[in-house]
Amino acid sequence: MTTSNRPPSVDTLARSLVGTGLPHPLLVELARAAIARGRWDEAEHDAVQFARTLLQPVINASGVLLHTNLGRAPMRIHRDARSVNLEIDLETGRRGSRQGAVGGLIARLCGAEAAVVVNNNAAAVMLVLSALAGGREVPVARGESVEIGGGFRVPEVMEQSGARLVDVGTTNRTRLSDYQHAMSDETALIFKIHPSNYRVEGFVEDTPVSELSSLGVPVVADIGSGLVDAACPWLASGPPAWLVGEPAARQSLADGAALVTFSTDKLFGGPQAGVIAGRADLVERCARHPLMRAVRPGSLVLSSLQDVALAYLRRTVTEAVPFWSMATVSVESLRDRAHALSIGEPTAMESLPGAGSLPGVTMPSFGVSLPGDHAAPLRRNHVPVIARVRDQITYLDLRTVDPADDPLVASALHSLTR
Repeated sequence: MTTSNRPPSVDTLARSLVGTGLPHPLLVELARAAIARGRWDEAEHDAVQFARTLLQPVINASGVLLHTNLGRAPMRIHRDARSVNLEIDLETGRRGSRQGAVGGLIARLCGAEAAVVVNNNAAAVMLVLSALAGGREVPVARGESVEIGGGFRVPEVMEQSGARLVDVGTTNRTRLSDYQHAMSDETALIFKIHPSNYRVEGFVEDTPVSELSSLGVPVVADIGSGLVDAACPWLASGPPAWLVGEPAARQSLADGAALVTFSTDKLFGGPQAGVIAGRADLVERCARHPLMRAVRPGSLVLSSLQDVALAYLRRTVTEAVPFWSMATVSVESLRDRAHALSIGEPTAMESLPGAGSLPGVTMPSFGVSLPGDHAAPLRRNHVPVIARVRDQITYLDLRTVDPADDPLVASALHSLTR
């Protein structure tokens, strides 16, 4: 029980918590709850804990570039408090399409006839199946009938869309002949899924898009991670070694895919959204489906995507898109930053792409390490720092830390010794 026998008034206690930065109505609720349970001395702790549940900036020192729990691709966002021409044609003054500008830019990047943007890649897959395969059959390789984070399962999505799943081949080997045997008059399309969150090795075989496209029905390739061009023309040195084998939109379409779907908050480096790109007639059928209104993005997402797409076209990706800045920084630069922190042991590390992209792939990195598990105190820092712990050693990987945040990392580390 609290040491004081007489509780303060709710208003007095609430006003004493103003330093937490929470709105007064929330402080009143917290104060009233603390008084009701006879622990008004805990009200400040309650307010601080509540504030920590709100969305706030954190420093990602985990070494996972696309950390799903930290929002995947980090972004710099600035937007003036003005209206935008979301659905108005500035030439005619009439209603226009919210998809035209950004969809056109992404189509250009992918080498596609057309593209539309939806809320995320799960929505893209659901929309494609609903619009193009409702009530009909869709062959899917057994090894590609995957589950990703949040319980998103291909068979269940197929069921919700109204399409009928036809299992093809075996878990580890699927040949063109397996698809041929599965074809019927009811086949609407072939769904080729990149199992981006796991890898099967050894006695394996799959059927590439270039072969599937010979079967006479549209091939939809879900490439997942959002690599738009395997050649990486936005990088002066060309594609990095860690991208070898990752499917890309431009090459999948060139190989004969009628459509590709992918996320834009992974390797694309933008906000959360999904893209459907490819044949104009099929994209148009998706755009006109009733489900499109439920999954279309708003102006903030589209504006952010437009900025990223323009950075690709301007070849300024490594400066303008934080993911590519992190992915291409040299190990030598990271080593210099680790030594400059002057606290912790400079340590060679391995970073991960993350978010289900490139499973099993790592890239060399550098950071600092400290003996002991300091993850919780670092998370309680005034700007939370997310580190990783292995074998009672705390690692802070600088590849995923913006250089401008190095002083904050140093301060957080110094606070551990006070």
